[in-house]
Amino acid sequence: MTYFDVFNGDADGICALHQMRLKHPVQSTLITGIKRDIQLVRQVKANQGDKILILDISLAKNQDAVMALLEQGCAVQYFDHHLKGEPFTHNLFEQNINISPEICTSLLMNEHLKGEHVLWAIVGAYGDNMFTAANALVEKNGLNKMEQIQLKELGQYINYNSYGSSLDDLHFKPADLYTLIKPYANPFEFIKNEPAFITLQVGYNKDIEKAESLLPTQTTEKTAVYSLPNEKWAKRVSGVFGNQLATKHPNRAHTLLTDIGNNNFQVSVRAPQKNKIGAGKLCAKFKTGGGREGAAGINCLKGEDKKKFLKLFTKQYS
Repeated sequence: MTYFDVFNGDADGICALHQMRLKHPVQSTLITGIKRDIQLVRQVKANQGDKILILDISLAKNQDAVMALLEQGCAVQYFDHHLKGEPFTHNLFEQNINISPEICTSLLMNEHLKGEHVLWAIVGAYGDNMFTAANALVEKNGLNKMEQIQLKELGQYINYNSYGSSLDDLHFKPADLYTLIKPYANPFEFIKNEPAFITLQVGYNKDIEKAESLLPTQTTEKTAVYSLPNEKWAKRVSGVFGNQLATKHPNRAHTLLTDIGNNNFQVSVRAPQKNKIGAGKLCAKFKTGGGREGAAGINCLKGEDKKKFLKLFTKQYS
């Protein structure tokens, strides 16, 4: 029997997996990628009796591949908070999916494991911009202000590492970063002892400083649009910069358009923090788009569709 761990390469996916494998350690085949690489299940080459754990990727985008594995006699365990597609049941399929805008996969895993590795759940929640839920767990577990700041920064840095047009844009391949995290049951020990933390911290601070110098290219009372250049730093920072803007302006929706060449754009959308609805459905109207209520994106928006997208974005949140 072979184990497969299939997970989003962002903080939420990595921290959800880390919690599970701290509780239930196995030798597994890792399947992951950049944050926007979500049709990962089709990469699984499994046989009857194998077990597949899938974390933080939309079932709607992977349902055919999941069904094929189930019919092949594989057991599938699924944790996620994105769109789940058409409902179905199977005796080999265990699902824990909640699409509430106030939940993420690390928090779902924390509930599943009854808080056994809650510190890593907090890291994942901060990375996924679930500040209210993360803050509540910080208070519940009696962490001090400095500890809160450390876990928040770690979550943001892990999440930051997942953004890019390809693995070459990242500081660490997500599978490699998970492998570095794997020995640490305590995130404070990772922060203290793992050199990768410093690499991510330095890279994050350099990139976010460049992003913060940008001015919006289009604004209304309730929306703002930012345009980022076709450079590696911009591709790396787009997601965390979008999260930062959403936190700073909780009543405003944000779109980041990152130039990826050939008159194409990578899109990140953040719904207002005080009204987390509609981002996923908006982006799903375009061929390579999707996401969840509060945060979504389009992998490749054609230049000829840019005007249409911006019109729909403004209408959605005005």
